[in-house]
Amino acid sequence: MRKAQLLILPAALLLAACQPQAPEDEVAATPSPAPAPESPAAGMEATDTTPPGEVHNMVSTTASATLAPTEGNEVAGRLEFAIVDGGIRITGEVSGLAPGSEHGFHVHENGDCSAPDGSSAGGHFNPASTAHGRVGEGEHHAGDSDNIVANDQGVAAVDTLLRGATLGDGESTEVIGRGVIVHADPDDYATQPTGNAGARLACGVIFGT
Repeated sequence: MRKAQLLILPAALLLAACQPQAPEDEVAATPSPAPAPESPAAGMEATDTTPPGEVHNMVSTTASATLAPTEGNEVAGRLEFAIVDGGIRITGEVSGLAPGSEHGFHVHENGDCSAPDGSSAGGHFNPASTAHGRVGEGEHHAGDSDNIVANDQGVAAVDTLLRGATLGDGESTEVIGRGVIVHADPDDYATQPTGNAGARLACGVIFGT
């Protein structure tokens, strides 16, 4: 039995020596498995190119408002708000007015036009608690603006300025989320607290764009 074992061992060693071996240069050239790609960081999509540590700029620097008539009126319009030197410029058109008529035009406290008469928009936007007046001529509300005047077709081209109000900064002076009112009568720029501008013909809410 021992003699048979001694004969088997050399045969096994000879068989192992005959197996082909891969050249050393082929072993070295075998590529290592590529590392798995990292998943996007939490809260960031794969297409997001924002550098680490920086935050997206989500601030609105423009806004708009669509005016709808209050009950029993036909006044409507579209307004755009933009930051300019010295304040916020409001441009647009208001239609459905009496030809040649003049109307008070203000930003109001609440972005709520649900009341039939527009009263849900509240009073003039006045974060500094100042007296009503005319823009550029002393004390006035942040929501005070010059009157608008209709042409012979009953359309008023709006191009006016707010001073003391801001756009897109989230401060107490921010107009986004406020209301805009067109009044039945002209603002006299003196009577407190609304310039004796009369009923509300149209109301709109200011939204950031």
